[in-house]
Amino acid sequence: MKATELGDFEELVLMAICVIGSQAYAVNVKAELENRLQKRINISAIHTALYRLEDKGFLKSEIGGATKERGGRRKRFFTPTAAGKGAIAKLKAVREGMYKLIPDISNG
Repeated sequence: MKATELGDFEELVLMAICVIGSQAYAVNVKAELENRLQKRINISAIHTALYRLEDKGFLKSEIGGATKERGGRRKRFFTPTAAGKGAIAKLKAVREGMYKLIPDISNG
């Protein structure tokens, strides 16, 4: 396992996998993030983040069965590990704590 810190994009990818659940693979992670962020994301950026998160121990993956829709190719499904879930929980707590400290910004 390499470094244990998450970059911003890695965090978003990990959160998308947590949102999607057991059917998380690169293409639907990309779709989830594009929908949420309202911008296009390169699939190679998704793949890079997925494998980096797996190397860091935040994700595990397994190969699914081949399908006709994919021309016989198999999907690699990703799920968060305990370390991945812990990292998300810690980041959520830190962000929520920081947001509570910001003076009312709604009055702009």
